[in-house]
Amino acid sequence: MTLAVRFHDQHEAETRASFRDAVIAGLSAEPKSLSPKFFYDRRGSQLFERICRQPEYYLTRTEEHILAEAAAEIAAIVGPESLLVELGSGASRKVRLLLEAVRPSRYLGVDISRDFLLESTRRLAADYPWLEVHAVWADFSQRLSLPEGVESRRAVAFFPGSSIGNFEPPAARAFLADLRRVLPGGSGVLIGVDLIKDRAVLEAAYNDAAGVTAEFNLNLLERLRHELGAEVDVAGFRHLAFYHEAASRIEMHLVSQREQVIRLGEQQFPLASGEMLHTENSCKYSVEGFQALARQAGYVPTAVWTDTRRMFSVHYLSSA
Repeated sequence: MTLAVRFHDQHEAETRASFRDAVIAGLSAEPKSLSPKFFYDRRGSQLFERICRQPEYYLTRTEEHILAEAAAEIAAIVGPESLLVELGSGASRKVRLLLEAVRPSRYLGVDISRDFLLESTRRLAADYPWLEVHAVWADFSQRLSLPEGVESRRAVAFFPGSSIGNFEPPAARAFLADLRRVLPGGSGVLIGVDLIKDRAVLEAAYNDAAGVTAEFNLNLLERLRHELGAEVDVAGFRHLAFYHEAASRIEMHLVSQREQVIRLGEQQFPLASGEMLHTENSCKYSVEGFQALARQAGYVPTAVWTDTRRMFSVHYLSSA
């Protein structure tokens, strides 16, 4: 019989007030910026799933191919009856490539988009009746804790999609170190990491011809309008994504098309024509560079899998 999803609310920080405070801080800064975690309301999550299906967006299909090919090897490393914690679970599509091989005793999906999280974990519970399914509504970029009732002698954190790239390297190192302290001793991290490659390939992935990434980026301003009552002309901005080679990262921005003002209550934030609002970084690594960062965070790089073109990598990191 299918178990109901056990829901845990750890989303104390993501109230409307704190969203507003973060937006005000970001728009007051120089240069102006907004955190990419705010992309993921319900519509943003749906748009991201569409991005993953665009022909230019190699990341998803390449990672899924790697996971399908390596599932048996991953299962041998992880071992049975573990706790599988998926960070940024989204539609939980990639984890399905692992579940039958790994056979964890419990699955814990963590995501910032509550509705999307509940939909995906309910589908998992229905499709895998042998699996105990938990859902944690949380901002995993903040300090995460395992809820009561999911304790395990051994756990593996699954962090796909190269989402680690949204952190600058020092923050990525700190995030991984914090995660190591959350998980039981002897646990590990299975993590997808995008690799440095040709500029044209990278920039095409974040500037798809169908304009879905642009819509995703602009939806951040729609959130400000609908949730915070901000006065902002969404049509007055355009999407911009480019590869910053010296920093080995894709940068995403919203560019003001004219002089204008964003109003939020009594606060006013003027923007010059051409001024950029920074919305996301996506850092790229070499295999060796990411392994060095993992060691600095206290892990032992145990295994790495890549596709034949070395476009993308999946690493297993063991707690030291």
